[in-house]
Amino acid sequence: MLKGRRMAFDYGDARIGIAISDMDGLLAVPLATVKNVLETRENELRALVAEYSPIHLYVGRPLHLSGKEGESSAKAQAFSELLKDITGIPVSLIDERLSTVSAARALKEAGRTAKQARKVIDEAAAVEILEMALNAEKAKR
Repeated sequence: MLKGRRMAFDYGDARIGIAISDMDGLLAVPLATVKNVLETRENELRALVAEYSPIHLYVGRPLHLSGKEGESSAKAQAFSELLKDITGIPVSLIDERLSTVSAARALKEAGRTAKQARKVIDEAAAVEILEMALNAEKAKR
Protein backbone atom coordinates (compact mmCIF):
# COMPACT_ATOMS: atom_id res chain seq x y z
CA MET A 1 0.00 0.00 0.00
CA LEU A 2 1.40 3.38 -0.97
CA LYS A 3 2.18 5.75 1.88
CA GLY A 4 -0.06 8.80 1.91
CA ARG A 5 -3.43 10.08 3.03
CA ARG A 6 -6.66 9.13 1.34
CA MET A 7 -9.81 11.23 1.44
CA ALA A 8 -13.40 10.03 1.04
CA PHE A 9 -16.58 11.92 0.25
CA ASP A 10 -20.21 11.12 1.00
CA TYR A 11 -21.96 13.25 -1.62
CA GLY A 12 -25.43 14.55 -0.87
CA ASP A 13 -27.67 17.20 -2.37
CA ALA A 14 -27.40 19.38 0.76
CA ARG A 15 -24.08 18.35 2.33
CA ILE A 16 -20.86 16.52 1.52
CA GLY A 17 -19.33 14.51 4.34
CA ILE A 18 -15.55 14.13 4.24
CA ALA A 19 -13.19 11.69 5.96
CA ILE A 20 -9.40 11.43 5.91
CA SER A 21 -6.95 8.62 6.59
CA ASP A 22 -3.61 8.67 8.30
CA MET A 23 -0.42 8.48 6.20
CA ASP A 24 -0.28 4.67 6.49
CA GLY A 25 -3.90 4.16 5.44
CA LEU A 26 -4.76 2.42 8.71
CA LEU A 27 -7.27 4.82 10.26
CA ALA A 28 -10.22 6.68 8.79
CA VAL A 29 -11.52 9.65 10.77
CA PRO A 30 -14.19 12.29 10.17
CA LEU A 31 -12.81 15.53 8.76
CA ALA A 32 -15.52 17.98 7.73
CA THR A 33 -18.94 18.57 6.29
CA VAL A 34 -19.16 20.99 3.39
CA LYS A 35 -22.46 22.54 2.38
CA ASN A 36 -23.22 21.58 -1.20
CA VAL A 37 -23.62 25.15 -2.40
CA LEU A 38 -22.31 25.72 -5.90
CA GLU A 39 -20.78 29.13 -5.10
CA THR A 40 -18.60 27.92 -2.21
CA ARG A 41 -18.09 24.15 -2.35
CA GLU A 42 -15.27 24.08 -4.93
CA ASN A 43 -13.13 26.53 -2.95
CA GLU A 44 -13.76 24.64 0.30
CA LEU A 45 -12.90 21.31 -1.35
CA ARG A 46 -9.74 22.73 -2.92
CA ALA A 47 -8.66 24.14 0.45
CA LEU A 48 -9.15 20.80 2.24
CA VAL A 49 -7.30 18.89 -0.47
CA ALA A 50 -4.45 21.44 -0.40
CA GLU A 51 -4.22 21.24 3.40
CA TYR A 52 -4.13 17.43 3.64
CA SER A 53 -2.48 16.51 0.29
CA PRO A 54 -4.21 13.15 -0.23
CA ILE A 55 -2.81 10.73 -2.80
CA HIS A 56 -6.22 9.29 -3.70
CA LEU A 57 -9.85 10.40 -3.42
CA TYR A 58 -12.86 8.13 -3.00
CA VAL A 59 -16.48 9.03 -3.62
CA GLY A 60 -19.33 6.92 -2.32
CA ARG A 61 -21.47 5.58 -5.14
CA PRO A 62 -25.01 4.95 -3.90
CA LEU A 63 -26.35 1.98 -5.82
CA HIS A 64 -29.76 0.42 -5.32
CA LEU A 65 -29.75 -2.82 -3.34
CA SER A 66 -30.14 -4.60 -6.68
CA GLY A 67 -26.84 -3.06 -7.78
CA LYS A 68 -28.44 -0.79 -10.38
CA GLU A 69 -27.59 2.87 -10.66
CA GLY A 70 -30.06 5.62 -9.92
CA GLU A 71 -30.16 9.40 -9.93
CA SER A 72 -27.99 9.63 -6.80
CA SER A 73 -25.37 7.42 -8.40
CA ALA A 74 -25.23 9.68 -11.45
CA LYS A 75 -24.78 12.72 -9.17
CA ALA A 76 -21.92 10.99 -7.32
CA GLN A 77 -20.30 10.14 -10.68
CA ALA A 78 -20.53 13.79 -11.77
CA PHE A 79 -19.11 14.90 -8.41
CA SER A 80 -16.18 12.48 -8.77
CA GLU A 81 -15.40 13.97 -12.19
CA LEU A 82 -15.53 17.47 -10.69
CA LEU A 83 -13.07 16.42 -7.96
CA LYS A 84 -10.69 14.97 -10.53
CA ASP A 85 -10.89 18.16 -12.60
CA ILE A 86 -10.29 20.59 -9.72
CA THR A 87 -7.61 18.54 -7.90
CA GLY A 88 -5.82 16.42 -10.50
CA ILE A 89 -5.79 13.57 -7.95
CA PRO A 90 -7.01 10.07 -8.90
CA VAL A 91 -10.64 9.48 -7.90
CA SER A 92 -12.38 6.13 -7.46
CA LEU A 93 -16.03 5.39 -6.85
CA ILE A 94 -16.82 3.02 -3.97
CA ASP A 95 -20.08 1.07 -3.68
CA GLU A 96 -21.60 2.66 -0.61
CA ARG A 97 -24.84 0.73 -0.30
CA LEU A 98 -26.01 1.06 3.30
CA SER A 99 -23.04 3.20 4.44
CA THR A 100 -25.34 5.87 5.85
CA VAL A 101 -27.51 3.21 7.52
CA SER A 102 -24.40 1.63 9.03
CA ALA A 103 -23.09 5.02 10.18
CA ALA A 104 -26.44 5.90 11.77
CA ARG A 105 -26.50 2.56 13.60
CA ALA A 106 -22.96 3.10 14.91
CA LEU A 107 -23.83 6.60 16.14
CA LYS A 108 -26.95 5.30 17.88
CA GLU A 109 -24.93 2.53 19.53
CA ALA A 110 -22.46 5.18 20.69
CA GLY A 111 -25.31 6.92 22.51
CA ARG A 112 -25.96 9.78 20.08
CA THR A 113 -29.54 11.00 19.81
CA ALA A 114 -31.08 11.41 16.35
CA LYS A 115 -30.62 15.18 16.65
CA GLN A 116 -26.92 14.82 17.58
CA ALA A 117 -26.37 12.25 14.83
CA ARG A 118 -27.77 14.55 12.13
CA LYS A 119 -24.85 16.90 12.71
CA VAL A 120 -22.21 14.24 11.98
CA ILE A 121 -23.95 11.58 9.90
CA ASP A 122 -22.39 12.72 6.62
CA GLU A 123 -18.88 12.57 8.06
CA ALA A 124 -19.60 9.18 9.64
CA ALA A 125 -20.82 7.87 6.27
CA ALA A 126 -17.61 9.21 4.66
CA VAL A 127 -15.61 7.28 7.28
CA GLU A 128 -17.52 4.10 6.30
CA ILE A 129 -16.71 4.74 2.62
CA LEU A 130 -13.04 5.35 3.40
CA GLU A 131 -12.80 2.21 5.51
CA MET A 132 -14.24 0.17 2.61
CA ALA A 133 -11.70 1.75 0.25
CA LEU A 134 -8.76 1.13 2.61
CA ASN A 135 -9.81 -2.50 3.09
CA ALA A 136 -9.99 -2.95 -0.68
CA GLU A 137 -6.50 -1.47 -1.07
CA LYS A 138 -5.13 -3.76 1.63
CA ALA A 139 -6.73 -6.80 -0.01
CA LYS A 140 -4.86 -6.03 -3.26
CA ARG A 141 -1.45 -6.38 -1.59
